Amino acid sequence: MENYVLGFDIGTTGTRAMIFDRKSREISSAYSEFRQYFPQDGWVEHDAVEIYDVTLKMAAEALKKGKVKPKQIAAVGIANQRETTVIWDKNTGIPACRAIVWQDRRTLPICERLEAMNGEKFVRQTGMIIVPNDAATKIAWLMENREEICHGLEEGSLIYGTIDTWMVWKLTGGKVHITEHSNNSVTLLQNAEKLDYDEEILKVLNIPRHILPEIRKSSEVYGYTEPEEFFGASVPIGGILGDQQAAAIGQGCLKPGTAKNTYGTGSFIVMNTGERYIAPSNGIFSPVIYTKDNLVNYGLEGMADVSGAVIQWLRDGIGMIQNAEEAEKLAQQAESNMGVYFVPAFVGLGAPYYDSYARGTLIGLSRGADKRHVARAALESMAFQVRDSFEMLEKKSGMKLTRLRADGGGAKSDFMLQFQADILGVPVERPEITETTCLGGVYMAGLAVGYWDSIEEVSEFWRVEKSFEPVMTESQRQEQITMWTKAIERAGGWLK
Repeated sequence: MENYVLGFDIGTTGTRAMIFDRKSREISSAYSEFRQYFPQDGWVEHDAVEIYDVTLKMAAEALKKGKVKPKQIAAVGIANQRETTVIWDKNTGIPACRAIVWQDRRTLPICERLEAMNGEKFVRQTGMIIVPNDAATKIAWLMENREEICHGLEEGSLIYGTIDTWMVWKLTGGKVHITEHSNNSVTLLQNAEKLDYDEEILKVLNIPRHILPEIRKSSEVYGYTEPEEFFGASVPIGGILGDQQAAAIGQGCLKPGTAKNTYGTGSFIVMNTGERYIAPSNGIFSPVIYTKDNLVNYGLEGMADVSGAVIQWLRDGIGMIQNAEEAEKLAQQAESNMGVYFVPAFVGLGAPYYDSYARGTLIGLSRGADKRHVARAALESMAFQVRDSFEMLEKKSGMKLTRLRADGGGAKSDFMLQFQADILGVPVERPEITETTCLGGVYMAGLAVGYWDSIEEVSEFWRVEKSFEPVMTESQRQEQITMWTKAIERAGGWLK
């Protein structure tokens, strides 16, 4: 009976379960969104119990579609939205509050306080920039603003974890409380070179160490699914990666100087720097891509909080389109953007600006502009944000990026990827499997149980589906960049 590896991609807006065979071929998949909560301006929350329930439901659906029995699963791998913070009762398993999502901006005052204390030192030590995304500041906020949670954390009845920690704890019936290096590297909690919790950060933010999960490697067996939780089967959970590092692995970006961008809810460009740790600066941070055995693989990353979510906003926010395909068709109908630029700073600007006071801006409208130009500007904004980080990655690493590998839901847009190649001036490659985030977690799990022999073996599975070559002239490119920069300037600091 053939065995398979099951992967979960637990993103910001939904969960995908996928089953793969030894040749990295997709057997089946299932996807469902889960609810987003916006209780106040700048606040974003999830129901952690709903995330777990939806994930199990998608697992059941993928197993059914693929006609795979639970006992045929050789290992489970997890790729997850990073920094989203869950606090729960270790005895009952009930969350103390909704999870605070990585996009949430309520901790900005804490970030500013940290910056004023010794910000550059903390960034250098942890490899993570000080932004409201950080899980460390979310724990601090809860302890400062929720008395009952502060009491529970101090006495030890409540414990903390990111989504990977929560999922493993639930799947193992509360037996395993862990995280791993790639997820922990972007929380501001982990010392970048020691790969252990940074005691200075814990002290400054008054975070009790006993609430924190044990830090493990990205590829090893952490525990086994509780049969009552996982369809009657005890299956090893063997790999975990933060979703962006997972996408880099799934894209085969295993050599220094290779890079990918994931166009999901946000946009995340990750460049592999090998075993070399390069301290963050200029809005670019330095995550661990993965750890296995004695190997530590570092990277550089630039992030935009809103990418594909801008298309979701056109659909759900203002009802301009019914689906993403409609945005693509509208954009292709416009011969140019007619001077219209869309800065999707709904929760601020990401790399290299990191301006939490910026807000979304649609600028350059004339009487002749219509929804075709707005749709085009929205898709172009996804590519412009990547270009801003792309340039900074080259400067920091000293390496010339000769191509970019693209994945995520937004990578299905031919229009956007062609514009991406044009605005970067390098080829952009889309793989046969665009859901490479799930694939990265699958590879880590398979390697942990010997399903595959080496990281080099799985890197050979990557296959290009389509390559987009730049056709824009240099003068056209510079004109577009100049106008985008002007739009960014106008969106910046809006709330100030």
